[in-house]
Order: sequence, then structure tokens, then C-alpha cells
Amino acid sequence: MYSTSYLSCICSTCQELDYWGIWSNYLRYIGAGAVAFGGILSLIKSMPLIVKTFKEAMSGLKASGAGGDSNLRTDTDMSMKVAIICVILLIIFIAATPIIPVGIAGAILIAIFGFLFATVSARLVGLVGSSNNPVSGMTIATLLVASIIFKAIGFDGEEGMIGALLVGTVICIITAIAGDMSQDLKTGFLVGATPKKQQIGELVGVVASALVIGYILVLLNKAWGFGSSELPAPQASMMKLVIEGVMNGNLPWALIFTGIGIGIVVELLGIQILPFAVGLYLPIHLSTPIMIGGIIRGILDSKKAKNKLSEKAADEKINSGVLYSSGLIAGEGIIGIVLAILAVIQIGEGSVLDKVAFGNEVLGKYGAVVFFIILTMTLLKYSIWKKAEEN
Repeated sequence: MYSTSYLSCICSTCQELDYWGIWSNYLRYIGAGAVAFGGILSLIKSMPLIVKTFKEAMSGLKASGAGGDSNLRTDTDMSMKVAIICVILLIIFIAATPIIPVGIAGAILIAIFGFLFATVSARLVGLVGSSNNPVSGMTIATLLVASIIFKAIGFDGEEGMIGALLVGTVICIITAIAGDMSQDLKTGFLVGATPKKQQIGELVGVVASALVIGYILVLLNKAWGFGSSELPAPQASMMKLVIEGVMNGNLPWALIFTGIGIGIVVELLGIQILPFAVGLYLPIHLSTPIMIGGIIRGILDSKKAKNKLSEKAADEKINSGVLYSSGLIAGEGIIGIVLAILAVIQIGEGSVLDKVAFGNEVLGKYGAVVFFIILTMTLLKYSIWKKAEEN
């Protein structure tokens, strides 16, 4: 017979750990271990290709510097000397400014990893495609190395964590932009664009978006706060877990290694580890639409493999679905910004969002399910149900 106090303790724990509590205290640590393992494994598996592409990129850079006698418009790039000078000045600025508190060690890490990973990212995307760009693996590897080095040289505590996070953030942005630019330049080559003008356009776009995104991030944080149920920011939370794990060593390592063990099993089963790990790590309300999209894609791939659908028709349906899903993601982002603005605008004692009547709790829950079903039906319309040419 259990005592009354023991039963009361169990009931109290069950009441406290709702679905969000289970994810916060258990699942996210297991998922973080699986994601970290998947990211590092993908980087290790890509290492032969990384070394090969880096060598080819360096030889191509020397060849372009030695034989740059082409006067064709489609071969005109920005001055390499100007680019190198700008990079050096930027690294010196990062090392000296308190705005990016990474110090000299962090600036050196950014220069080394940025040079290596930007080259690799651009080459991989240019040769293979954007889906093969190991941004997650590069970011996690950078975070681990930066955290270990900072802790070893005594740059730890909150300042060290912020420094390691900023180093990883800069490298993540570098690799993502390098891959995007490589894809843009490849497309520009196919349509006969001028590389120099594309490169200038990329610089303008990066600076403009950085200025805008900074204010949007401040707005979102002020409205709900990163890490809250309204704004879980799972990728940022995972980066936080990695840094804290190295700096403080206070992570529940049993759960982390459980995730690593799950990742090993998944890899041995021949399943792609990173998509599985991301699905394990993300909260259920974020994983559900990803799962629905994956099911739809799986149905189309199955029909294509069984010759129930021609390759041309299947690819047309898949591309249409991907394009429509991208539009949904962009639309969701815009609505999120609008809601954040309403959440911070104060009228009387509360925000505008609190004043607007969106219905009671029951209507909100069931209404969200109905609306999600409608969105799923529209995705089916632009993918599986889309009329495509069979020949």
C-alpha cells in the first residue's frame, strides 16, 4: 500500500508535467543529443568531399588569379584584393569591438572556420545542391570547438557562453550565405548574368536584411520571449544546450546520451539521422506539419517508384507542393510579425492582442484544428491532386 503523501507527490508531479513539461524536461534533451550526433556525423561523412572540394576551390582560386585575362561580362567578378582587405578589416573590427564580445581568440576562430566552411559550403552547393550543405553540422562543430577553447583559456561564465554563441552564429550565417550565393551565381551563369553585379546585389541584400532582422528579433523577444511556449525557438535552444553543456557540465547527460544512442540505431537502420533527430527534438505542434508534408512527399515518391506516376508528373507535383509550402512558411512568418506588433502595442493595461476577441478557449482549439485541416487540403490540391502532364 502506498502512503497518502507518496500518492499526493505522484499526482502533483503528473499535474506539473503536462505535454510541454515532458518536452522541456526530457524530450528536448534526448532530441538535442540526437541532433548533435546527426550534425557531427554528417560533417564526418562529408569530410572526404569537404577536403576534395577545398583543394579544388584553392586550385581554382590560384588559376583565376594567374590567368584572369578574360574580358567577358559573364566572367567579371568583384576585385579579390578588395574582398580580402574588407575581410581583414572586418576580422579586426570583430576582435576590437565590444558589440561582438568574442575577443581576439573568437575573431581568429571566425576567420579560420569562416574561410574553411564558406569555401566548402559554396563548393558543395554549387556542385551537388543546397540539400547537401551541412550547415547544422558545421555550426554544432564550431560551437563545440569554440566552447572548449574559450573554457580552456579561462573565457568562461556568461561572457564565454555569449562569445561562443556569437562565433557559432557568425559561422552559421557565413556557411548559409555562401551556399545561397553559390546557388545564385550558378543560376546567374545559366541565364547569362554578370557575377560582379550579382555579388554587389548579395552584399546589399545581406546588409539590408541584417538591419531589418535585428529589429524583428528584438520585437519578437519583447512580445513573447525566446524559449517560451509562444516562441520556442528550438534551434537556438539547442545551441544554448550545447554551449552550457561544455561550459557548465550541468546537462542531464543520461538523456543526451540516450539521444545519441537513438541516433546510432537510426543510422544503422539506414534512416537519415538529421530529419529524424529534428523531428524528435521539435515540439509536437512544430513536428506535426513537417510530418504531414513528409507523408505527402512519401506518397508521391512511392507512386513514382512503382511507376503509378511518370517521373515528369511526379516531379511537377513535388515541386509544386514544395513551392506552395514555402509560401505557407513565408506567410506564417509575416503573420507572426504582425501578431508580435499587436502584442507589444499597449492600450490601457494590456496589449492590443489581449483586447481583440478571437473566441473562447474551446473555439480556439477546435478552430485551429479545422484551420490546419483546411491548410492540409490546400497542400493536397497543389501537390497530389494537382493535374500534371503524364508524358
